This record gives sequence, structure tokens and C-alpha cells, in this order.
Amino acid sequence: MNSKLNLGSMLSLLALMSICWACTPKSDGVITPPPPTNSNPDWLVPKNQVFDGGPGRDGIPSIDEPLFTRKPDSLGFIEDFDLVLILKIGEEVRAYPHPVLDWHEIVNDDIDTLSLAINYCPLTGTGIGWNRKINGQKTSFGVSGLLYNSNLMPYDRNSESIWSQLKLQCVNGSLIGRSPQTISLIETTVFTWRKMYPGSKILVGGKGRVRPYGTYPYGDFKVNQNRLLFPVDHSDDERFPKKERLLSIIHQQDVKGVPFTFFPKNGIGLTLRTVGGEPVVVIGSKEYNFMCAYFSKNKSFEAVQNRLPIVMKDASNNFYDIFGQVVEGPEKGAQLKSPTFMMGYWFAWAAFYPDLDL
Repeated sequence: MNSKLNLGSMLSLLALMSICWACTPKSDGVITPPPPTNSNPDWLVPKNQVFDGGPGRDGIPSIDEPLFTRKPDSLGFIEDFDLVLILKIGEEVRAYPHPVLDWHEIVNDDIDTLSLAINYCPLTGTGIGWNRKINGQKTSFGVSGLLYNSNLMPYDRNSESIWSQLKLQCVNGSLIGRSPQTISLIETTVFTWRKMYPGSKILVGGKGRVRPYGTYPYGDFKVNQNRLLFPVDHSDDERFPKKERLLSIIHQQDVKGVPFTFFPKNGIGLTLRTVGGEPVVVIGSKEYNFMCAYFSKNKSFEAVQNRLPIVMKDASNNFYDIFGQVVEGPEKGAQLKSPTFMMGYWFAWAAFYPDLDL
């Protein structure tokens, strides 16, 4: 056996060790104190339920200079079954693959005039976009190293305030109590993304970042239905297994959950919900592995098959893509508004929203 490792192998090994360390809870469960410039002692979540993930602030490095390609086959670590978060702004479509997000959790990106942070928690399987302009100033987000209910707690670098991803709220610091402006993302597979938007961009990593993206950093976490790395405040194993993926829709402090069981085995289906007093249409597919939701006031819809990215049409013969935009019909260019929605593991939704209505 060769006793020498090349530089790339050494960097990959060190990166993997740092991530594994990040997943090991400290025995005392003590939180890392807020950064020195954040002197606010108040928290909106119980301090004894905030856990130190291990590496400290920025120990898991965000991607601040994202790099993209239109040729995913050239990457070598992307498989058709891998999950991606996809975003469409104007005509620009970008995909952010889980194999990259698992190692960085936050991507600070800019598309046209929109500055956003893609924040993804590999322990709860939840990903969403946040507007990076707060109080008129552009900021970036980083990984604080803290976890609440096993979920990511980003911090913003302007105020050094600490946020909770799934509470959708700043929970410590000068911005305490503030909610982020959200940009919902579509989670689906690489296969479906490529089918819908061939030739669009996919994240390959970040400038100056070296990580072994072909190696999953959390062992059997995704496939072991009962394994959690950190405690959660509330459990509900009766309705679903811990790692079952559900869509949750959040609006006006109301939360509704939708499992894949509401959709047919093949093709695309629709189901209706009322969230925060407003009607919402949920579009989903087991076959293509996605769910998303849009406000449906004064409109009726039916699913459209075999025309991805078109997923539904209304009574006026307007055809909508998966992002809720009319791409064919008399109202071409119109955009449905959406509530905040995210895919995620059942145990996380049960922990944050114990009364979640399915």
C-alpha cells in the first residue's frame, strides 16, 4: 500500500473528517456563544435546545463565488437519481444539486437583480431561497454551526444575527423576530431537471472550494429511517417514518403538509388545500419526484401529462410550467403567486410544527 497521499486525496480526507466532526453532538449539548459583535442575549428558541454542531461558525463553508456548468455529464459525481433544487428567474434556470449542498449548506448567488441565499439543511432535507437584501443592504449568509431541532441555523454577515431555517425567522441578534423574504425552490431529481430544462446551468461548486462531492458525508443517514444525529423537541412516528419526504406549505402562520401518497403512481396530479385562508393548488408527481404549490384564487386547473415542464392548464387554456408561469395561452407571461413551500423529512416538520395538518 502506498504510504503517500496526493494533495487532492489529503484535502478530500480532511474535508470528510471535518464534516463528520460537524455531525457529532457535544456531550454537554451547550450552544456556541453568539459572535462577539452580536451582544443580544435574547433568543426566540429555547437555548437548551440549540446544539453546537462541532466545527463552529463557517466550519462548514458557504459557497460565495458559485461556479456553474451546462454539461453535468462532465462532473463525474452527478447521477440521474440525485436530488437538486431548481430555481427560475426570468429565463434563467439554475440547479443546485444535493451532492454539493451536502458539503456547503449555503450558496450566496446573484441572478439578474436578485441576490439570494440558497440554504439547505442535509439533516432535515429542507432547502429554500432567501433574499439577501435586508433593510436595503445586501448581505451574505454563512453556516453558524448551530442546530435547532436538528435544523440549520444560518447567520447573516452584516448583523451577525442567527436565523432558524424552518422557523423562517431570525432568533438571535439585532434582527431578532424578523422573517426572511423567501424564494421557494422546486426539489426534484437530476433526471427530471434535465428533461424539463436541458442545457440549463447546474452548480459544480465554489471558487477555491475543494470537496469530495462524490462521497456522501453523513454515512447511512439518508437510508436509516430511525437515525437522528441531534435531539428534536417533538416526535411523531405514527403518521410517517422519520425520513419520509413531504411538502409543507406555510402561509399566514398556517402550515399544511402534503405527502406523495396524494398523487398517482404515474404522471402528474393535482390536489387542493386551503392555507392561511387562501385556496392553494398543489402539483405533484411520484414518477418525476416533485411537488410544488401556488395560490389558485378564482381559477380551476387540471393536470397536463407528457409535456414537462408544463404541468397544468386552466379553464382559459393557459398552460403553466412547474414554476407557475403561463408559457402558452392568452395570458402568456403571467405568473401565479405562491406561498412558501419546502420539501423535507417528516421528523423535521413534526418537530417544528407538531399540529401540522395533512
